[in-house]
Amino acid sequence: MKLAEHCGTSPSYIGEIETGRKFPSTEMIEKIAGVLRIEAYHLFVDRRGVDSSCKSAYPLLPNAMKAEMKDEISAAITNILSRY
Repeated sequence: MKLAEHCGTSPSYIGEIETGRKFPSTEMIEKIAGVLRIEAYHLFVDRRGVDSSCKSAYPLLPNAMKAEMKDEISAAITNILSRY
């Protein structure tokens, strides 16, 4: 609930992100990373097995979220390139 509060969104939206039902915008990813005081890319890194003493593992994205993220990135790149 605190994460949602600090990000200016609802706890149910954060829950949907956590369970893979929703994919956050890049702005929301940045907000979440900022609140957690980590770099945004850390939300997408599989840290399991890298260092067994590491107490925190970053979540893995479900395949559906990976596909949605790929589509959003492609659209953003196309948008940027269309300006030039």
